[in-house]
Amino acid sequence: MQRIKDLITGGFEPFIIRMSDGKSYNVPHPEFVAVGEGVVVVIESNDRVNTLDPRHITAIEKKFSAEGGA
Repeated sequence: MQRIKDLITGGFEPFIIRMSDGKSYNVPHPEFVAVGEGVVVVIESNDRVNTLDPRHITAIEKKFSAEGGA
């Protein structure tokens, strides 16, 4: 969860959270994610709220644009 906090506060770049069940969640802006005690909440562009158990996060990847930049 510290990695997510660092991505939110340290010069934000969009990222993807990958889960153990194969699902992935895009975080295009820091306002779309919140980190609490034992929980990560991701809000999708359609306002769907996803509550994630950090124990099931398998990867956090920076999302790169189609132009090849970050």
